[in-house]
Amino acid sequence: MIEPPLPPADPSELRLRISYTDTLGSTPHADTLERWDAAVLHAPPDSDAVAVGAMVFYRVHLDRGVHAGHAMEDESEDLAEIAAAILDAETGYFTDEVSEVLDYVGSALLVMDRVTLAEAWRGYGLGAALAVEAIHRLMPGCRAVACSPGVSDISGERLRERAEWDRVTERIARGWERLGFRLHKDNVYLLSPVSLVLEEQRDALRARTAELALAWKARAAGR
Repeated sequence: MIEPPLPPADPSELRLRISYTDTLGSTPHADTLERWDAAVLHAPPDSDAVAVGAMVFYRVHLDRGVHAGHAMEDESEDLAEIAAAILDAETGYFTDEVSEVLDYVGSALLVMDRVTLAEAWRGYGLGAALAVEAIHRLMPGCRAVACSPGVSDISGERLRERAEWDRVTERIARGWERLGFRLHKDNVYLLSPVSLVLEEQRDALRARTAELALAWKARAAGR
């Protein structure tokens, strides 16, 4: 009997270390655009933590500092594409079209820019589980969470084929849709922080991670 694959170590020992680096200077750009880094660590008891992934988020404050769209354009091409899809080019605020589909629960925007895991940890839903936890920590005060699904790790030889690239990108998009993200425009997806789907999926992913941990421990005990 072939045993189903499991993560390389106990997933209940995964941890998120979320950080923001402040220059403490007079920087209107930084007042608008905050980069938050989330290190994914495997931290077993009595052992040093090992990095097994990383995430990058941006909290964009539309009501302070500089024009939010310009700040995003200056930061990266990916953020520029998101800004073009959901922000008014003149005001830097959400377009009327976006405002109509979002509850007013804050004025900022949270962008999920990058989610990566070491290859051995992929395929178990852990990336989504970790992303949901990071979103919950960072979304207070935000009216929307945005992302533009795509492949962040292009080191794999198989992704040099266009068909495989498209297949993987589509799978990533479907994964974010299960969390409650909905396509808005030009591959930009939006999620409301008050989405019931997000809360339900958080519970489901936590339960799934717990099941994986039990299965991993049972197999480890039988070795």
